[in-house]
Amino acid sequence: MSNVEHTFRLAGPVGVAMVTPFHPDGSVDYDAAGNLAKHLVEQGINNLVLSGTTGESPTTHLDEKEQLIKVVRQAVGDDIFITAGAGSNDTEHSVRMARSAQEAGADGILLVSPYYSRPSQEGLYQHFAKVASQVDLPITLYDIPGRTGVAISDELLQRLAEIENVVAVKDATGKVEVGARRINETGLAFYSGDDGLNYSWLTHGAVGVISVVAHVAGRSYQKMVQLVENGDYQGALQLSLELEPLVKALMGGGQGAVMAKHALALQKVIPSDTLRLPLAPASEEEITQLREALERFGLL
Repeated sequence: MSNVEHTFRLAGPVGVAMVTPFHPDGSVDYDAAGNLAKHLVEQGINNLVLSGTTGESPTTHLDEKEQLIKVVRQAVGDDIFITAGAGSNDTEHSVRMARSAQEAGADGILLVSPYYSRPSQEGLYQHFAKVASQVDLPITLYDIPGRTGVAISDELLQRLAEIENVVAVKDATGKVEVGARRINETGLAFYSGDDGLNYSWLTHGAVGVISVVAHVAGRSYQKMVQLVENGDYQGALQLSLELEPLVKALMGGGQGAVMAKHALALQKVIPSDTLRLPLAPASEEEITQLREALERFGLL
């Protein structure tokens, strides 16, 4: 296990990768964002992850990201942990986003592996280390090789764990058994980054989840965390099985950002399900299936 003792505040166990609401003309709807943040907190969320890819970070700009943090902070107060995405395949741009997020009042930074460029493990190390050195906030690494094209190796994670403010990993590799070993070896806090595996991660040492489905099932995931903490693994498993159709409806097509917005608009939590290209609306068939899943869970 890493001998580095991390003293940074950790996020709460139930995080949501929050969508960024837009007006029908495509501009950011900050009022809706503040109201959505308050709604999510009321539903049991204690870590709001802003400007991740579910928040359409590739198509929102630095000033919009900064204003979003300020608006959400004003809406939810100081007790709710705000994690700000600062991921890019341009290290200097990531540095700018991380610094801006810290100045705007974020509590932590989420750093996804640089996508498309497929850097070497040394390139990954230098990227993460450079951004971490430029802020005084805890860093959560986001390992999702299916989208970035590059995975964080065991050796690299050991090196990164030695950086004082690298404290956590959002894992969407699908390899729960590997993650359990890495938790033991590095001492880093792990969060499930795959809603279909939330139960498995929680029972293999993860401290929480960073979820898309929690937009509509925050209380359920809060209950799942509590059941696991209390040793009621059968109860947690049953809850996971009950949530499976909802997870499939939102995440089954690989378009979580799209489906989460449609779900929130169907619930009238946000006034518009507008997306920015290249994300396009779901089909009528997909929205019908989503509506049926939400109705089945009493969420409409």
